Amino acid sequence: MRSRFSAFAVHDEAYLLHSWHPSTRPPGVDLDPAVRWLRLELLGSTGGSPFHSEATVEFRAHYTERGQAGQLHENSRFVRHDGDWVYLDGVVSG
Repeated sequence: MRSRFSAFAVHDEAYLLHSWHPSTRPPGVDLDPAVRWLRLELLGSTGGSPFHSEATVEFRAHYTERGQAGQLHENSRFVRHDGDWVYLDGVVSG
């Protein structure tokens, strides 16, 4: 999760796509240059150990967009794919 947040922060589209499960991976990621990702707050998680094949991460990501503060609150699902943890999908909440 932290590596994907960092990839959003530095606009590393290649890493984001590589760390996305092939079944849900979009053809590209629209990274808005007006959005500056500032801080990641991990709120909870399940699974994710070497013995798990699925995990969830609840997080809040803080950003600014054209000088306005904002945040994204999401519950993300990750799965193992070819030995690596990859992002499967998530539910954004208010």
